[in-house]
Order: sequence, then structure tokens, then C-alpha cells
Amino acid sequence: MSFDDKAKKPTDKILARALGDAKRLWDKLIDGLDAEYGPLNREWTFYKSWALRLKRKKRTILYLLPGDGHFVCAYVFGGKATEAARTAKLPPAVLKAIDKAPVYGEGRGVRLEVRKAKDVETMKILAAVKMAN
Repeated sequence: MSFDDKAKKPTDKILARALGDAKRLWDKLIDGLDAEYGPLNREWTFYKSWALRLKRKKRTILYLLPGDGHFVCAYVFGGKATEAARTAKLPPAVLKAIDKAPVYGEGRGVRLEVRKAKDVETMKILAAVKMAN
């Protein structure tokens, strides 16, 4: 299922159909972040495809980009957050992705796929790094 039609904002039903089993992971991540940092503002945004932006007050924590059977978490880390992520207990593949991520004016843009429960825990660690820095 494609999320690149600006005229078709995702509904929960469309999201569940596209994500399949990953919808449970999507909900678990959002619920966990909401419990830790909430209440969070949830806002669907569109730039080439739909993404759900999670914000605490005015600060964006991450973007969730739905896909077929999975989703992607997108973070933007400033210098302090990037250094903190490098010292966090993260899988080597995640650290490699952080190091290879492109650097923009607002920070380093990191995109990571979520396909299993272990990935959700990693995304929570990255959100904690982001919020602390």
C-alpha cells in the first residue's frame, strides 16, 4: 500500500491494513513514548509521503513513516544527541546507520526500520537520547 497520495490522509483502518502485524509495534511505540513524554501531539504531515510526527509541546521527537508490513522511524539528532547516541547501548547496525546518516542544517537525519519488538525498544532508547539532548 502506498502512502504517497497527498489527497488520502491515512486512517487507522488503512494503516492497520498496510502495516499488518507491525501495527501492534506502531501502537506499542506510540503508547510507550506517550507514557514517558506525554501527552504527545500527533500530527500527520506530507512531504513526498505521509508521516506521523510525534511532538512534545513544540519539540519533535520523531516521525513515523508507514510502509508495507513495517514502518520507519526518522529522527533528527543535533551534535550532542549524536554523541550521546554513540555511547548508548544500541545495536552495532544502528550505530553504523547514525554514523552514515546525512547531516543537514538542523542535524543528522537518521531513518531506521521497525519490523520486530526488539526494534521498538531501540527506538525508545533513541527517543530518550533525543529528549535528553
